[in-house]
Amino acid sequence: MSLSIIGAGFGRMGTLSLKLALEQLGFAPCHHMTEVFAHPHQAKIWHAAARGEAVDWDALLKGYKALVDWPGCHFWRELAAHYPDAKVILSTRDHDRWYESMVNTIFRAVGSELPPEGPAREVLQMAAYVVRDKTFGGNLDKAHVLDVLARHEAEVKRSISAHRLLVFNVAEGWEPLCRFLGVSMPETPFPRTNSTEEFQARLR
Repeated sequence: MSLSIIGAGFGRMGTLSLKLALEQLGFAPCHHMTEVFAHPHQAKIWHAAARGEAVDWDALLKGYKALVDWPGCHFWRELAAHYPDAKVILSTRDHDRWYESMVNTIFRAVGSELPPEGPAREVLQMAAYVVRDKTFGGNLDKAHVLDVLARHEAEVKRSISAHRLLVFNVAEGWEPLCRFLGVSMPETPFPRTNSTEEFQARLR
């Protein structure tokens, strides 16, 4: 089994809701940053990949049918090439509201004091390196971050063929996602989770 779906959208774009939705549609398990916290041995491998070291994607992602969120979305180009049959989902939302969410969640997490030792320290170190340093070059000012986001989304749209790509806002719900994936729509509501308050509680 290899990845069927690659999420190219940044975190805080409804990626945890999307993870739950994809798993409900049969694409389980779906990789997400929460998976790294649950399996902290992955952190060293993702960190090495971000440093440009060679990584065995098949070994790292063995068993996963889908991937969304950081750290995986940082490697969307490599993963799209490595898994040419996988479909790509570019999660998006209003950019200003996304930045506000980032400030109150992920930027707070990667800027906080690290635990003195233990698995969580390695995961947070990796997350800070991938998100703060590699994605945004250490500059978390709004204008710069929004410019990085806009260029990222434009590059994904330019690089991935239209038949392989879905630009998706989780507010749209099941219909466009299920149509893109060729699966039936569930009768249950689309998952809604990981609000700013929920993220902050989890971080604590």
